[in-house]
Amino acid sequence: MNPELLLLHALPLDGSMWAAQLDLLPGATYAPTLYGFGDCVEDWASEALKLPTGNKVIVVGCSVGGSCALEVAALAPERVAALVLIGTKAARRLDSGLRATYATTLQEMGLSAAWHEWWKPAFARTTSAAIIAEAESIVMLQPIDDVLRGVRAFHSRQSRDDVLSTFPGPVHVVTGADDVLPGLAASSKQAGIAQNGCLHVVPECGHYVPMERPETVNSIIRQLIDQIAT
Repeated sequence: MNPELLLLHALPLDGSMWAAQLDLLPGATYAPTLYGFGDCVEDWASEALKLPTGNKVIVVGCSVGGSCALEVAALAPERVAALVLIGTKAARRLDSGLRATYATTLQEMGLSAAWHEWWKPAFARTTSAAIIAEAESIVMLQPIDDVLRGVRAFHSRQSRDDVLSTFPGPVHVVTGADDVLPGLAASSKQAGIAQNGCLHVVPECGHYVPMERPETVNSIIRQLIDQIAT
């Protein structure tokens, strides 16, 4: 059975953030927009798993998409051949108030103001203005209710350090050198927890590596495709 590619997006973007990765496995690549899959990351993972048909799935997630990727591996480890976790926090800070606080603040600020205050600064200063403008255009197409659902899902997700430590396949942990969400120390720790972990630090790059440095992500995915297909 041939490998398949499941690409899980970051907040507050959608599946189109993976434009540079869609041709890596033509006809076997899935990049859904997750917000409509439910109110929690577990629901997202369950629905996303319905898209690929085989048991050699390379699951790539960025930010909350990485949390969803870990949930996919928790639900069906026998179907997941490898994980690529980009700017991902496997552990969740136990603060029940964060979910309500961020959601309320987003409602009060509006999507445009939240983009400029929260998410735009997560790009590296060296990232091209065209890439940041592309991301902003994706964000502004999202209904605010969808982004709110995503924020709530992110802040109510389970900690999944257990998946990192028990998943037997390759786990590639990717962080931009300029990313503080979660940052180099947390990413390095996660790569160390994994049974078969590998850390990639991308220079002059922020949180949104698939858009900021697509060639780096593509190289990692191609390596996994070749490894799994043999």
